Amino acid sequence: MAPINPGLTTAPLVSDWIAAQADGTLSIRSGRSELGQGVLAAFARIAAVELDLPLDRLVICPPDTAAAPNEGFTAGSLSMTQGGKAIRMATSALRTLCLAEAARRLGCAADELAVTAGEILKGGAPTGLSLVALAGETDLRQPVTDHAAPRAAGAHAEVSDHRDLTAQLVGAPFLHDLRMEGMLVGRVLHPPSPQASLAEPLDTEALRARPGVVEVVVNGRFIGLIAESEAAAIKVANWAADRLSWTAQEPPETNVERLFAQSNAPVERLSEDGESLPQGPAQVDLTSRRGFLTHGSIGPSAAIALWSQDALEVWSHTQGVFPLRAAIASVVGLPEDAVRVRHVAGAGCYGHNGADDAALDAALLARAVPGRPVRVLWSRRDEFTVAPLGASMATQARIWTGDDGRMTAMQVSVTSPPHAMRPTSFGAPCLYSAQLLDPPIAMPEPQDLPAERGGGAARNARPLYDLPSVAVDRKLVTGLPWRTSSLRALGAHVNVYAIETALEAAAIAAGADSFAYRRAHLTDPRAIATLDRLEEMSADLRGGGEDQDWGIGLARYKGTAAWAAVLARVTLDDEVRVSDVRVAVDMGEIISRDGAINQIEGGVLQSLSWTLKEKIDLDGARVGTASWADYPILRFSEVPEVTVSLIERPGDMALGCAEAVQGPTAAAVGNAVQRLTGCHIPDLPMRRESLIAALSA
Repeated sequence: MAPINPGLTTAPLVSDWIAAQADGTLSIRSGRSELGQGVLAAFARIAAVELDLPLDRLVICPPDTAAAPNEGFTAGSLSMTQGGKAIRMATSALRTLCLAEAARRLGCAADELAVTAGEILKGGAPTGLSLVALAGETDLRQPVTDHAAPRAAGAHAEVSDHRDLTAQLVGAPFLHDLRMEGMLVGRVLHPPSPQASLAEPLDTEALRARPGVVEVVVNGRFIGLIAESEAAAIKVANWAADRLSWTAQEPPETNVERLFAQSNAPVERLSEDGESLPQGPAQVDLTSRRGFLTHGSIGPSAAIALWSQDALEVWSHTQGVFPLRAAIASVVGLPEDAVRVRHVAGAGCYGHNGADDAALDAALLARAVPGRPVRVLWSRRDEFTVAPLGASMATQARIWTGDDGRMTAMQVSVTSPPHAMRPTSFGAPCLYSAQLLDPPIAMPEPQDLPAERGGGAARNARPLYDLPSVAVDRKLVTGLPWRTSSLRALGAHVNVYAIETALEAAAIAAGADSFAYRRAHLTDPRAIATLDRLEEMSADLRGGGEDQDWGIGLARYKGTAAWAAVLARVTLDDEVRVSDVRVAVDMGEIISRDGAINQIEGGVLQSLSWTLKEKIDLDGARVGTASWADYPILRFSEVPEVTVSLIERPGDMALGCAEAVQGPTAAAVGNAVQRLTGCHIPDLPMRRESLIAALSA
């Protein structure tokens, strides 16, 4: 049996995943990072069911390049589909091996034995053997796929594990709170843009003479300082920032909309299904746009690094310890096996944020003070101006309809910078400070994720609906002065908004019910079931008023993950306010009900914030946003009532749900506003100025 996912390809043996400990517990290793999505708790549930072990006998180890399987990045809503499946296969293989060893010792067949609460029973009676003890005495260097026999599905969602909550409430597991003996504090004085250089030489001696400064590191345009305390580091960094003068040649054009229009990038036909597109004008032709977004984690990026005897240890809240190890090793000139990267939880993560860049900053500073750990904590300004941005986009949706109002064709055209620039992408480290060094390690020419990985800019640009003719085009704009990479849902947020609001316009023109019109263009039974569930659970919200109405959105994330249907009830006065959201989701087998609902609720709120509030301000080639005061987000007082219904699919493949609702939620809000005003809102976020512009057009 061939390995079914990347984790089992790089770590094919049971011993790669599981080890018995002297204290009577089993340690389960994973290469998937805990980003606040509850993935490690879900893995514990899977292992507990497969092994019939109490949760307190299991320890799920965070990723560590010294021990964990290499599972690449924790991204793309694949943690359950791939990582969870690997844990399930490995733990079921362990159960098989332990029962075989028990049968050998007892002189019976393995199918005469059972495991209950970790004890081996024969005919319901104790045998004196335990699964954990057998695991420590059995050769686990066996291929997972030769011995895996997963148990019947369906029990995982009922296993509860909240052991991590107490530690989280007091800050114990977070990188930002980690303290080490002799630890120093570092700050990097990042230039205001990657193209900027110092107008005048830095007075390094004056900087070294400041109180609390241990060392100053200057390499090319990289300027860092190391201090004895956080307070000293902040004070000195502010002192230095006030005295640094940066200069950069301004590009001839920095208006995003004009850059998109002027780009000579080719328009690629990514897919074309069915008949050729009609020659005549489309009955619906709408373009939807979004500005750049920040990740906006509540705590800024951080890392700790320790350099000693030509070896480097890094503690990071990265999404991928192995790619980060390779990237840092290539920058600092060490072999990969001399660099160890350990994952420690940070302040949540929604994609390729500044965690990896902060890790390189810490490594470059730690090299100057061997033997002492250095912690780097970015400022909020760094988080806005240095970290990768979520890409600005423009998506045009054109729909042709017949005399009966049914859709006959759709063309979706996406214009966007790439959504992928992670560490080691495209043969380069892709770490911010690497391009500042002397000699610099330049960022590669940005590319985008291929369709087989869900796509980037074109993610969810292929509509869910069955039409005689569908075409998807992409214009990938490169060479922009702003760095973009993966932000939760990638292009799906805008693409689903564009498709679903155009579809709603077609439904309104046909005088059709929103649910019935979508259902009439669907053949996927699970999409129909998800839409039906939403209709059933939202009847009390589907009424109009002078300033209130409702809208819906539907999509299957990436075309391969969870189906999500969302209804939003909206009030429109001076601004758009959402009072209620109902969500139906089909995510296959449910591993953790609480965890899934948490992720879906969080996705709804994040999408509302993007759709109604968030946008990075640009200052020429620089990011102009520098603080929360410049970047409004959804407030607690604006959080709607969110109700989630999960469709039970025991035995089906578990599908990622964390990014399934961002697009449908935006579409639901847009369609509610469209029903209220008769107008499509083309520019996100739907701030007052966007509404006025749309209604005045």
